[in-house]
Amino acid sequence: MVTQRSPKLDKKQVVDTALRLLNEVGLDGLTLRAIAKELNVQAPALYWHFKNKQALLDEMATEMYRRMVADVRLPPGVSWQERLLLGQRGLRRSLLGYRDGAKVFSGSRFTGTEHAVELELNLRALLDAGFTLPQAARASSTVYLFTIGFITEEQGVQPLPGERREGYDIEERAARMAAYPLAAAVGAEVFQGYDEGFEEGLRLVIAGIEARYGIS
Repeated sequence: MVTQRSPKLDKKQVVDTALRLLNEVGLDGLTLRAIAKELNVQAPALYWHFKNKQALLDEMATEMYRRMVADVRLPPGVSWQERLLLGQRGLRRSLLGYRDGAKVFSGSRFTGTEHAVELELNLRALLDAGFTLPQAARASSTVYLFTIGFITEEQGVQPLPGERREGYDIEERAARMAAYPLAAAVGAEVFQGYDEGFEEGLRLVIAGIEARYGIS
């Protein structure tokens, strides 16, 4: 039996619903069946647009990127360091708006070539600053991987801003690890103050790129 396509259901509607539902149930709870229920359709109707959950996640990541780019505008004439800083700040700000945002974004493949526009601009700016293309690629991917890893760990503790998972109380952790004073004390640095930690870590990475390639 062939499932008829619903004339009222389009791809963007499915993706927007999935992103909204993601904040309620998280990545593990986000199923095609749950999305179909939210849209008041049968699950097979979604397969007209997405052959499986990964295909949906790919489109969700692409939509996340579209929204992020719409919100991030780099001023003209910025240094390559500032370009990397502003870009990664924008990525973090965008992904923190979604429960498990980093996991969805990092594990997916963009469905179009829209991202190539910004990628081309970023690579050109790095080449103009004195990087070779391989160096520019490595510098870009390194700051990106730092950001994704940082957000993944951050959302493991704070799934959404204002939330905090059980077991990450700083004082309770320090008491539990009292026999290891340095390990106990470091919890106050690692499991809170994420804005400051991200800024410091990102600047450390960029300083390392400057030192490694000798480009200031």
